[in-house]
Amino acid sequence: MTERSGGQILVDQLLAQGVERLACVPGESYLAVLDALHDAKIDVLVCRNEGGAAMMAEAYGKLTGRPGICFVTRGPGATNASHGIHIAAQDSTPMILFIGQVERAMREREAFQEVDYKAFFGSMAKWVVEVESAARLPELVARAFRVACQGRPGPVVIALPEDVLTEMANVPDAPKVVPAESAPTPQDMNRFADLLRQAKKPLFILGGSRWSPEAQKSLIGFAEKFGVGITTSFRRAHLFPSDHPNYVGDVGIGPNPKLAARVKEADLLVLIGARMSEMPSSSYSLIDIPNPRQTLVHIHPGAEELGRVYQPALAIQASPNAFCASLADLAQPNDRPWTDATRVARQDFLDWTDTPVKLPGKFQYGEAMKWLRERLPADAIITNGAGNYAIWIHRYYRFRQFGTQLAPTSGSMGYGVPAAVMAKRQRPDSPVVCFAGDGCFMMNGQEFATAVQYGIPLIVVVLDNSMYGTIRMHQEREYPGRVSATLLKNPNFADYAKAFGGHGERVEKTEDFAPAFERAVQSGKPAIIHCIVDPEAITPARTLSQIRDDAVKAGK
Repeated sequence: MTERSGGQILVDQLLAQGVERLACVPGESYLAVLDALHDAKIDVLVCRNEGGAAMMAEAYGKLTGRPGICFVTRGPGATNASHGIHIAAQDSTPMILFIGQVERAMREREAFQEVDYKAFFGSMAKWVVEVESAARLPELVARAFRVACQGRPGPVVIALPEDVLTEMANVPDAPKVVPAESAPTPQDMNRFADLLRQAKKPLFILGGSRWSPEAQKSLIGFAEKFGVGITTSFRRAHLFPSDHPNYVGDVGIGPNPKLAARVKEADLLVLIGARMSEMPSSSYSLIDIPNPRQTLVHIHPGAEELGRVYQPALAIQASPNAFCASLADLAQPNDRPWTDATRVARQDFLDWTDTPVKLPGKFQYGEAMKWLRERLPADAIITNGAGNYAIWIHRYYRFRQFGTQLAPTSGSMGYGVPAAVMAKRQRPDSPVVCFAGDGCFMMNGQEFATAVQYGIPLIVVVLDNSMYGTIRMHQEREYPGRVSATLLKNPNFADYAKAFGGHGERVEKTEDFAPAFERAVQSGKPAIIHCIVDPEAITPARTLSQIRDDAVKAGK
């Protein structure tokens, strides 16, 4: 062994753990790492804001199941990156954030951009550590990869004092981490089989992380053999193909009322990987707390999540991968009294998601979404951030292939563009389409420059109603007619795209959307399609005026 700098040791650990790419915003606090990356076979995406870089890393974690890697500088760089850490925490995504830190001898003096990262990230990250010596880097990085992946996945934060990165040390690399896989016991599966045999109205809800194409395939085989209805939780629609006859919809914001009723009426509710937090549970209204009306079976890789909110009749600590593999051993029952209900639920899903309601305005967003549903291939990746515009995606787009939905269950704005950059970089042969409201786009729209810099031909569809639409909707519901702090004046986003060197189109009428989209594809460039949406078209079913009028009638 030869002596290496801390920066070189760190980069060598990333290579040992199989890191293929990372996102960063450079800083003087980790120059030694940047120097070591110069000759490393790691694809480095240089971003325009730390929040965008962290979201790219989080998107990588969602796409691959391996920790997304992000490097940022100290102080404001770290606080900007906290957006991505919060998403990774609430979305159960493996991710590691490396932050430059002041030199060890300067700590506790409030040195330039000094932050106590354990205090700042302690409630968001699974583990926060500050490296004390270059010799400990292999140990701590290997542990970080394991912590990020095992149990309920999540983010890890590693602070790197500047002098640690220039310190020389003679230390071996750590071996590549293979995360532990928690599996159900035979007793678990026997008890589960007994409960299923006793059920008349079973329903399965899929969510969380630690899924794989193999797990999905196993679950499809089980669903076909048993005839059960499968639903997905908020922004996890890609976990089960929507064109499968056993798929009956997703639970989230504004779910199909018939599906919500089925969740409440189920006599056996099986949650695989899901936490059923506020959004998928319709503000905790679908399942009673702490004692569910339904017989609840909860399968989750993190023991701390079992019984955290809902007390299950059967708690199984297992990853979705391991549990779904075990389903193959269950014998098909002689009696399947729920199969007719599955067919009805399937038809209800198709009816709910088929034809968009006509809303005010020359541009009908629902029709554009329906056209994309028919136009895009199954491997197309759809990304979005937060805002009412996303409701159209949830309702009218149908995800048919695993790993094609990238959206924050945490409800973070600004996620769609950086996620799309990473998705297209990771899967260059798959179309990648980002949807963003005008407010959402401006949160991290600067990462469009990153797409142009690296020649990443994503397509961004900006839905512009010149306001923070979700907040305005709530405002009209609670304080009708009193518009405050929700109006926006926007640039021409098509010109914005062109200014960076991308392709830009402005769409004001429905019939202009399809040809604009095709031209964007043919351009071979990163593209923005700027769609003008009538402010009244606030949800797929109700206008802003209807919401306001109902609030006035209710005496608000």
